[in-house]
Amino acid sequence: MSVGDAALLVLNAGSSSIKFAVFDAGLERILAGAAEGIGARGKVSVGEAHAEADLPDHRAALQAAIDGLAEAGVAPQGLRGAAHRVVHGGARLTAPAAVTPQIRAAIEDCVPLAPLHNPHNLSGIDALADLAPDLPQYASFDTAFHADNSEAAARYAIPARFAEAGLRRYGFHGISYAALTRTLPEISGAPLPARLLALHLGNGCSLCAIRDGRSAATTMGYSPVSGLTMGTRAGDIDANAVLRLAEEIGIDAARDVLNGESGLKGLSGGMSDMRELERDGSPESRFAIDHFCHWAVRHAGGAIAAMGGLDAIAFTGGIGENAAPVRARIMAGLEWLGLEADADANAAGAARLHREGSRIAAWIVPAREERQIAADALRLMEAGG
Repeated sequence: MSVGDAALLVLNAGSSSIKFAVFDAGLERILAGAAEGIGARGKVSVGEAHAEADLPDHRAALQAAIDGLAEAGVAPQGLRGAAHRVVHGGARLTAPAAVTPQIRAAIEDCVPLAPLHNPHNLSGIDALADLAPDLPQYASFDTAFHADNSEAAARYAIPARFAEAGLRRYGFHGISYAALTRTLPEISGAPLPARLLALHLGNGCSLCAIRDGRSAATTMGYSPVSGLTMGTRAGDIDANAVLRLAEEIGIDAARDVLNGESGLKGLSGGMSDMRELERDGSPESRFAIDHFCHWAVRHAGGAIAAMGGLDAIAFTGGIGENAAPVRARIMAGLEWLGLEADADANAAGAARLHREGSRIAAWIVPAREERQIAADALRLMEAGG
């Protein structure tokens, strides 16, 4: 690694961990690591080096990460800036931004919209401001890619006073989709398809109708619970069913069920990992996979209609990139559109999944969210902030 090439530190702060990576000016990742186990005795990994450390809070975790980076040859004074993933930008923060007191306050204003995420994102920002006060900081928002959705697509059919209070569709995985639009042309050697169906399939799942590089519709809404069947999240469920659940077990317990006990885990009786489900082969596991694929195809139909047709599909995320049987079933559900999948290429995990002459192209696009966050920050630097 050339320390002189170190350009930007990218941070993803969660409740119990901070993941980080260093990118050079050419957006190549030159070092990565994590501080895990915040709140207790944890572990810090930087490249191939691993060490235990006391990590009582995010400040201590970030200090340990900075110390580890310095030992690896990357000190804060050698960085041009730091960039953060922020889950929720609300209706105001619709583009990457330099972190100023005003932007920080706006992120904090979004805490009620993402109480499980934004506070931890802010912890990373605040800790770094304390530890390296002269280091410029930037933020990319997971909701921002969907800011172009029409009002008809974003608005719930509820009284205006509730919409004005923030109850609307925001959509998530936006950094992933932005990265996909940047990466697919590099893989295909062709311009981005005009009508692209992108599927981010992992523990959290969504799909997005991308028309001319912009989000036209997406499956997640006010929160990341809605839409597709996910690892532990329910996906779409009737509002009155949610109210009944809350009446029977209470709001907090209902929230736990919908977020942490549902999806593949709820359907299979305990397994949320697609690899485990495929190995298990029990009737419950097979049904969970059936459910996952059925709803992916069904939601795909609505997204395709929102774009007025389809030119290509792209799979990303842990399941999207690695679960060939799931990709095969979703592509089979779209054959009527003119998609001719190459079964051998799919089984091999090749980048190109379609046959020669197929009316619809199909691709695997590796998730590069960290690189996208770095690109956002570098673009702001070049533009003067």
